[in-house]
Amino acid sequence: MAVDTSPRSTTWTYVDGEWVEGNPKLIGPTSHAMWLGTTVFDGARWFEGISPDLNMHCQRVNRSAINMGMKPVMAAEEIERLALEGVKKFDGKTAIYIKPMYWAEHGLPTSVVAADPESTRFALCLFEAPMHTAKASSLTVSPFRRPSAEVAMTAAKTGSLYPNSGRMIVEAQSRGFDNALALDMNGNVAETASSNIFMVKDGVVMTPIANGTFLAGITRSRVLTLLRGAGFDVREVTLTAADFANADEIFTSGNYSKIAPVNRFEDRSLQEGPVARKALELYMDWARSTKGEDV
Repeated sequence: MAVDTSPRSTTWTYVDGEWVEGNPKLIGPTSHAMWLGTTVFDGARWFEGISPDLNMHCQRVNRSAINMGMKPVMAAEEIERLALEGVKKFDGKTAIYIKPMYWAEHGLPTSVVAADPESTRFALCLFEAPMHTAKASSLTVSPFRRPSAEVAMTAAKTGSLYPNSGRMIVEAQSRGFDNALALDMNGNVAETASSNIFMVKDGVVMTPIANGTFLAGITRSRVLTLLRGAGFDVREVTLTAADFANADEIFTSGNYSKIAPVNRFEDRSLQEGPVARKALELYMDWARSTKGEDV
């Protein structure tokens, strides 16, 4: 097996029953995934000796595979066990991204366009990725939209959705912003190009209600639960870009960076507000006290 051992970051991948260092060559030109985009993945984090909600990320990648027309070939519990085994290959100091993946090798005999579930393959990739928790960013409204379930595989965390996110970010950065606020096909706010979104107005915490156009993330759900438990008025509602333009505070949630404030929306500067700081404090306290387990 040819392996790219580029030094961008320490990387270990479990595939075909063994751990391989570096970047193994897994998908060929006739693979269904390469040709027709049948890939799903998930992402968990390990830091400070903990991996919050790892079990839920392992469960979700299996749901994504099913929703993408593939067959999960690993139990969620086995993925979790392998992830914790892989963590031991690192120095224990730098944060790690944990990425389980499925892809299809072949199409159905009756129609090559559809993935053959029996050809599903699995890999688990772990690589060093420092945390960027609480790093502020700027947002602009993207001219591009999130697709609805009628036109895209929005029920799966699939790689095929991410080129749309990528063009949102590139377009936003061309105008001097870090990220983009993505609207759904009805013109309501869905999320950013790379994370779920929250806003605060008059003490009320609000986030777009899940409507099938975006993944209502695991970290998002955890933040909702923690803020409500701390006594905040938290609502899942339909929101517009105008709502965010008038917000007292905006922050994002996502597995990669957890909770991070927004310090500029369009031409308006924002303070890094107290609710975002409290959300991050609550999240980290929960993660450290429970070792990231759902209790």
